[in-house]
Amino acid sequence: MENCCSGKTKERSEAEIKCLMNRLSRIEGQIRGIRGMVERGAYCADILTQSSAVSAAMNAFNRELLASHVRTCVVDDVKAGRDETVDELVGLIEKLMR
Repeated sequence: MENCCSGKTKERSEAEIKCLMNRLSRIEGQIRGIRGMVERGAYCADILTQSSAVSAAMNAFNRELLASHVRTCVVDDVKAGRDETVDELVGLIEKLMR
């Protein structure tokens, strides 16, 4: 499948969608687990440990999605002379590093 990033949409392969959705489902489960811990009055340190795991999982999701974006959309746009995509990428990286 050819990657299409024009018009602010992107065609993804079924494998990429499945991988991203699996990661999001695991993160969603972790969040539900934290909610349950709060409701049960779990010890703060235990909740923070789980929260840290969610942050790490989101960072892994973001790294995977960013790598795909760079390899496809950014490369294609730069090859086509759309250099503004590099500015967009810099902005994205700045947001992710906050």
